[in-house]
Amino acid sequence: MCGIAGVYNFGNNKPVEKAVLQRMCDSIKHRGPDDEGYFFAASRNQQAADIGLGMRRLAIIDLITGSQPIHNEDKTLWIVLNGEIYNFEELRRQLEPNHKFYTKTDTEVILHLYEEHGERCVDYLIGMFAFAVWDAKGKKLFIAKDRAGKKPLYYMFSRDGAFVFASEIKAILSYPGKTHEIDPESIDLYLTYQYIPSPKTIFKDIKSLPPAHTLVCDAKGNIRTERYWDIDFRKKTDLSFQGACLKTRELLSEATKLRMISDVPLGAFLSGGHDSSIVVGLMSELSPRPVKTFSIGFEEDDFSELRYANIVAKHFGTEHNEFIVRPDFIELLPGIVRNYGQPFADSSALPSYVVSNQTRKHVTVALNGDGGDEAFGGYLRYKAMKGSLYLSLPFKILGKNITAGIAKMIPHTETTGARNIFRYMSRLISALAEPPQMRHIYWHCIFTAEAKDKLYSDFMKGNLTVSRADERNGSGFGGNLGGASSATLAAYDYLARIFKNAPADDTLDRAFYTDIMSYLPECLLVKMDIASMANSLEARSPFLDHKVMEFSATLPSSWKVHGLTTKHILKKTFAGFLPDEIITRPKQGFGIPVGKWFRGRMWRDYFREIALSERAVRRGYFRRESLEAIFNEHITGRRDHGYRLWSLLMLELWHRIYIDGERL
Repeated sequence: MCGIAGVYNFGNNKPVEKAVLQRMCDSIKHRGPDDEGYFFAASRNQQAADIGLGMRRLAIIDLITGSQPIHNEDKTLWIVLNGEIYNFEELRRQLEPNHKFYTKTDTEVILHLYEEHGERCVDYLIGMFAFAVWDAKGKKLFIAKDRAGKKPLYYMFSRDGAFVFASEIKAILSYPGKTHEIDPESIDLYLTYQYIPSPKTIFKDIKSLPPAHTLVCDAKGNIRTERYWDIDFRKKTDLSFQGACLKTRELLSEATKLRMISDVPLGAFLSGGHDSSIVVGLMSELSPRPVKTFSIGFEEDDFSELRYANIVAKHFGTEHNEFIVRPDFIELLPGIVRNYGQPFADSSALPSYVVSNQTRKHVTVALNGDGGDEAFGGYLRYKAMKGSLYLSLPFKILGKNITAGIAKMIPHTETTGARNIFRYMSRLISALAEPPQMRHIYWHCIFTAEAKDKLYSDFMKGNLTVSRADERNGSGFGGNLGGASSATLAAYDYLARIFKNAPADDTLDRAFYTDIMSYLPECLLVKMDIASMANSLEARSPFLDHKVMEFSATLPSSWKVHGLTTKHILKKTFAGFLPDEIITRPKQGFGIPVGKWFRGRMWRDYFREIALSERAVRRGYFRRESLEAIFNEHITGRRDHGYRLWSLLMLELWHRIYIDGERL
């Protein structure tokens, strides 16, 4: 596991300066505190090096000979890799008759695969990765990102004719001679979904390579990107339900076994939910010693899952550790914002950072349950989508405005469990008059288009271009919640297009596919990658094995959401393996009590100081009176705007750190 960076001066004769590349790598030293390495070469008939690759290494496999960059036999190919290739030993055995290896790493395997298969080398890899190969013969840079999108890769063109890439945005920002313009459309997407989806970033000139994509930059600076993998939900299994249970168990066990390969201490995150509990259980079967497990909780019982984590830990005899997140952890927020590099509003980034920080004191690798909800139908919105197929008719007759009014009459709470049913009912009813794609979008929204219309200043609306709204034609968008303007509605196109174009035949499969292609890689995996790597911890996810994901897509949606039971097939597969109390427990989610915290003095004053400051208002995005109205509604208890306040706070903190240059 590493942080990687590189510069290709295709458009000038300037040398790639080692000091510049080293500065880029130093900015992501947390990704690789164990080692660093650099490669420089001239691609043209000149002495000055116009290509440079750099890396910071977190040593996991082959601690002695695994230093990067790594080359092939005649040194015409060089590679830097961020990630792990879990099937590298099998691939190495296949390649050894025709290739000479000088390391024991998974990284070198990719180079020889590239020699054999060119750009299709990615088809043979099982793992999480973002890598860059310099091909001296082809005078091109080849970059690839893993199927699920676990490992990040950002890139840009500089004014002086250079292609620049890195594992994090902050590394690209350290490249000299570029003023980066903020993209208002990205801010709009961020406030809609709590993240900025690839290929966009907060900056107009910096792009994020999407999951399952390759990129080639040639000697003329031409860029070609290509998607190399997708999931098809239309091809259903011929297995019986029991046969599918056996296959599910087999694939998850093999995926877990592959992810336990390590030359350093290894453990697991344990939330007490179904997915992390399954991973811990399978690890316990495969490990000759007790698994080290790590859990995070809160003083607020409605948000803490520690009781369930303890049940699983005792059941499998793990070496268990748990930590508590408290309101005074507010002091961590600036550091967390700095790590993400662009606005990111998933509030569970805070406990994810804390548990990663504490876990790193014990192990270097931690497995988790990421991907289980998307692959096997675990979210409450899937139940809502299935129920809405039968409940929507009377609300369609009532119309959108009346339906929205009914939803607003339902009081919001910020607790989990039974008392939270009012909040879920409000969100469910609010979209029942809409077509399925709009229901799915609306259940994702932090700020709806209607809410943004009230929040945004005229200046902000003017910057949300008409051209983006025009692109909505043919997107599959079919709603106009609250009569919002085209400027604020345009953000819905992102999910609407994925939902409409999903290779699926029923509505639930479309919802599964949409989350796998959006919320999972762009939010959840970004959150965990940054939280773990900021603490030099590698996180691995058996449920994200592409064989598991491909097989789960072949399962009928009714096997996942059976009646109104989520993860039906997963629960049946592991019944008797997990404790009954875990199998039957309801979905809780990894949320934090932000609503309660913002009503407390510490967080209330902090929000006023940051997000309601004159400096924040002068940025021109929002109407002051709208900001005040949201804040006052929340602290007086009239509405629960906790997650909205969090997103506004993160946005302003990002501006202070990355635009104003404050050292908060």
